[in-house]
Amino acid sequence: MNNGRILIVEDDFDISNMLRIFFSGQNYNVEVAARGNDALNMCRKQLPDLIVLDIMLPDIDGYEVCRQLRTSIRTSHIPIIFLTQKDERSDRIAGLELGADDYITKPFDIEELKLRVRTAIRTHQRLNMTDPRTGLPSARLIEDQLRNLMRTDHWSLLLVGIDNMAPFNDVYGFVAGDEVLRFTAIQLNESVNEMGTLDDFIGHASNESFTLITMTNDVQALMNHIRGKFNEGISSHYNFMDREQGGVTLPDGTIAPLMRISIGMVSSQTQQFSDIREITETAAEMRRLDQQEQDQQQAA
Repeated sequence: MNNGRILIVEDDFDISNMLRIFFSGQNYNVEVAARGNDALNMCRKQLPDLIVLDIMLPDIDGYEVCRQLRTSIRTSHIPIIFLTQKDERSDRIAGLELGADDYITKPFDIEELKLRVRTAIRTHQRLNMTDPRTGLPSARLIEDQLRNLMRTDHWSLLLVGIDNMAPFNDVYGFVAGDEVLRFTAIQLNESVNEMGTLDDFIGHASNESFTLITMTNDVQALMNHIRGKFNEGISSHYNFMDREQGGVTLPDGTIAPLMRISIGMVSSQTQQFSDIREITETAAEMRRLDQQEQDQQQAA
């Protein structure tokens, strides 16, 4: 069982390699960045469940990395543990004031670090902050972002759903289904990196749907990019026979089509909303209409 994804930000190869080997052995997916800017770019592409962050880095220091992560909507929720030789009280306070979740000084006890990492990830998941399958913000953080929309202008919300996922899970199993969710989360992050803004937010709303709040002026281009990225890669999750026949064979002999993306979009520039429930219900209805339109196109 995978315990989550950890990003180690450390320029000392011996330490970073030791942590990578140790946490990989604890069933974590581990990535390593030796520079602060590399860490920021990696987080924008795929959110980690936790960051172990050194302060002394060759480009920007760990404090600046933490500040940028905390001020970006997409990364503000990620748990951060500082791991550093700086052991002055003022250094600890500076790190915690920036929003770090914990602070451990070198030399450190690897077993203690393991417990702190596990506790931080589990606490975030227990508080309904992130979805354990994708690492994306879930119900509580999504609701907070929706409330913020009521006080801002010039936003668009996309309800991005995966159609035909239930028959896929029935045939391939939920482990394969979780891989599809992770694939979709990566594609959404990549689409936002290329077509969105740094203030955009991506959340995992329900089992097969995602919430994307964007400030971009060209929402249609972003939607087209999301569809294209998903359609480009989703067939690789099927075996050769199912790809050739265009879907999975159900017990009654019918074929459930390959998975696809449907999107419901609402915008503050075209409609006024009185509460967050109206936003989500309107987006769900727009997604349903998109599903119908795609069904008609496939039948034609």
